[in-house]
Amino acid sequence: MRTAFVEDLHRITDHLVEMTRLAGSAIGRATRALLDADIRLAEAVITADHEIDRAREDLDLHAIDLLARQSPVATDLRVVVTAMRMSADLERMGDLARHVAKVARLRYPEAAVPAELTATVVQMGQVAERIVAKAGSVIASRDLEEAKALERDDDAMDALHRELFDHLLDDKWTHGTQAAVDLTLVGRYYERFADHAVSVARRVNFLVTGEWDVAEDREDEEDRLLALRHTNQAG
Repeated sequence: MRTAFVEDLHRITDHLVEMTRLAGSAIGRATRALLDADIRLAEAVITADHEIDRAREDLDLHAIDLLARQSPVATDLRVVVTAMRMSADLERMGDLARHVAKVARLRYPEAAVPAELTATVVQMGQVAERIVAKAGSVIASRDLEEAKALERDDDAMDALHRELFDHLLDDKWTHGTQAAVDLTLVGRYYERFADHAVSVARRVNFLVTGEWDVAEDREDEEDRLLALRHTNQAG
C-alpha cells in the first residue's frame, strides 16, 4: 500500500513538471504571435489553453482522491495539498500566456509591439520561458537553493517591466493611447507570469520546510483585478 502511495506522489510531481512544460510552450508561442502579428499562432495558444486547464483538473481530482483514500499526514499531506496550490499557479500562468496571445489577436493584422520595444518584449519572453523551466526543475528536485535562485530571474523580469514603463511614460512616445494600454497589460502579464513561477518555488520551500510566506496570499486578488482589466480592454 505504501509503495503504491509513493508512486502516486511521484505521478503528481511528474504531472506538475508537465504543466510547467505546457506553460513554457504557451508563453513562448504567445510571444512569437505578439511580435510577428501571427494570428494563427495566437489562436493556437488560445485554443491550447484548455490543455493546461484540464491538466489542473486532473491533478486536483487525483490529489483529492489520495486525500480521501490515504489520509496522508505530515510531509505527505503537504505534498498533496501543495501540489494543488502549485497546479493553480501553473494554470494561471497558462491563462497569462493566453492573454498575451489575445492582445496579438486583437491588434491583428498590425503588430501590437512597436519596433523600438521589440527587444524588450523578446527579453521578457525569454525570461518567462527560462523561469518556468527552472520552476519545473525545482518541483522535480526540491532543491531549496535552486528555488531561491529562481527569484533572480524574477528580478530580471521586474527590471524589464520597469524598462517598458519608462518607454511608455517618455515624452517621445508617439504610438497613441491604445498601444500604451496594450503594452501596459502585456508587461503586467509577463511580470505576473514570473511571479507565479516564484510562487511555485516558494511552495516547494513550504513543502520541504513547513514554513510559509504569508505575503504570498495577497497575490490571488491581484490576479483577479488583472483578469478584470484584460476583459475590459478586450471588450
